Amino acid sequence: MAGSPAVFLDRDGIINRAIVREGKPYPPARLEEVEILSGAVSSLKQLDTAGYVLIGITNQPDVARGTQSRAVVESINTFIESKLPIRKIFVCYHDNADKCTCRKPKPGLILQAAEKYGLDLSRSWMVGDRWKDISAGQAAGLKTIFVDYHYAETYKGSPADFTVEDTAFLAEIILKGAK
Repeated sequence: MAGSPAVFLDRDGIINRAIVREGKPYPPARLEEVEILSGAVSSLKQLDTAGYVLIGITNQPDVARGTQSRAVVESINTFIESKLPIRKIFVCYHDNADKCTCRKPKPGLILQAAEKYGLDLSRSWMVGDRWKDISAGQAAGLKTIFVDYHYAETYKGSPADFTVEDTAFLAEIILKGAK
């Protein structure tokens, strides 16, 4: 029996609003700063109803840098998982210098989730707001959607399969692409 299709979602910027300072996105520093995006709510409910397993995939290097606690990251993840039909949020707590296999743009977190839940990557998607998200999805063989918020950073990877400017369009694209 084939595994379930999944939608892998970057956390900050896709599920919840990223905190943008000087054109660059940052994660919320406290649980009180978390704002779940309304477009994500409607899209994720539709995708869950259609049978997709929803998985969060997030780099949280501020833990390795000592500027954020693992407990705060986990409290944010628990809050999000309680509000949305997300099976689990997988986290890389490393920084670039750690050279781990789980930090996007590497596909390690996607592969971990696929193995844990028996997911069919050939029918799955990655949604992100930064080039590292899209590159990780491409490395795992996923179709990709880039949510372009026009951050002040250079997009370094290959183009995504789709580009949108609002998470409200995710379900429509994925459900049409599944046919």
